[in-house]
Amino acid sequence: MYRTLIFLIILVISSQAKLIGQQKDTYIKAGVLYDSKNNMLQKNKLIHIRGTKIISIGEFQSLPKNSEAIDLTDYTVLPGLIDAHTHVLFSQEANEDFAEHSIQSLTMESDALRTLRGAKRAKSYLAEGITSIKDLGNSGLYLDVALRDAINEGTIEGPRIFASGPILAANGGQVYGVLPEHQNIIDLEYRIITSPEDAKNAVREHVNQNVDVIKICADNIPNKTYLTIDEIKSIVKTAHSYNLKVTAHSVTNQSAWNAIEAGVDGIEHGFNLADSTLVKMAEKRIFLVPTENSKSYMHTYAKLAGYNENELGWIDGYADKMEKRLTRAIEKGVPIVAGSDNYTDIKVTRGKSSKDMFRYYLEAGMKPLNILQSSTYISAFHLGKENEVGHIKANAKADIIAVKGDIMNDFIPTIENVVFIMKDGKVYNNKSN
Repeated sequence: MYRTLIFLIILVISSQAKLIGQQKDTYIKAGVLYDSKNNMLQKNKLIHIRGTKIISIGEFQSLPKNSEAIDLTDYTVLPGLIDAHTHVLFSQEANEDFAEHSIQSLTMESDALRTLRGAKRAKSYLAEGITSIKDLGNSGLYLDVALRDAINEGTIEGPRIFASGPILAANGGQVYGVLPEHQNIIDLEYRIITSPEDAKNAVREHVNQNVDVIKICADNIPNKTYLTIDEIKSIVKTAHSYNLKVTAHSVTNQSAWNAIEAGVDGIEHGFNLADSTLVKMAEKRIFLVPTENSKSYMHTYAKLAGYNENELGWIDGYADKMEKRLTRAIEKGVPIVAGSDNYTDIKVTRGKSSKDMFRYYLEAGMKPLNILQSSTYISAFHLGKENEVGHIKANAKADIIAVKGDIMNDFIPTIENVVFIMKDGKVYNNKSN
């Protein structure tokens, strides 16, 4: 028995050594490297990659003799970007009603068709240098988890997905106007919570389906139902016991306050947050994912939705309100995580639509490096994944992109001009040659 055990140990060690020996070494010469943790730019760095992982960050002189490197000396090299609020399994036209379209999708669109469409949308994020997304429901019964697994196993190409599964919500979810006899349709899209004890079971169900994060609706506007503080506390306590973060959809200030009191890790949207709520978020280090769009996006949306030119006066007022909200949050020390929430078809790819969030953050007064940090390191930290993604460092996943231009003084054209995309050590695009 002892000799057999020794033989097995030797076999395992030799197999691992052989596997390591087979992994390819790749080097990248970065003319400018963005250090997302320290929020600074560094010059002339050599990134050593083996297989899917980053081995080290060094100087150009550390390149081994007779080794070739991917030459990105004329570009700014960044960690793969993260969109922390997506819905890749859902899409609607600008002139469609959300509830009506949701019911149509749930009753007249097969899971297979929905997933295939979602796969195409997911791939468009990767094409834009967004190598990770946090996908937050409106995805049927764990279709987001299935899509994540298909990408991870290499069946299809796409970004790394952190999936929430069905959103945990009070009666009716966000699908308004459904008659009592058809409420069972809502269960195909949301996990309806009926009590604090049921909330525990809901989290356990999600854990067994291998979700990455728990998403709740602290309010269901325009439906009038809210999760109670006790229900949210039960969700948070159970999720945290399984090392899962909880993030809360919130439109009203009261629902955000309830979620914060209950111990959530993040607030999604937060359109109407009061200063007192922002102060509490800063004290508790609760993240805000402000899902807003630029003025140009809103004008495009309004045109597609059928607004007349004389009906667009609300855009400037709304944009001003949201810019002031973001400024107040930053001034009070609330950590900001970049997320788009773009599920409306504005006649560009979903990935291109997602990048409009950078334009909004810049219009609202955020500095370029702070925007980058919110879409890399802080976003990864929010997920508890800062040692894996969102940061070019030793032992992290080799998710690396490069952009052409002046990142500090010409931010939007530069962040949109992606010339190199690597995910998990695999090069998906290289226009740098």
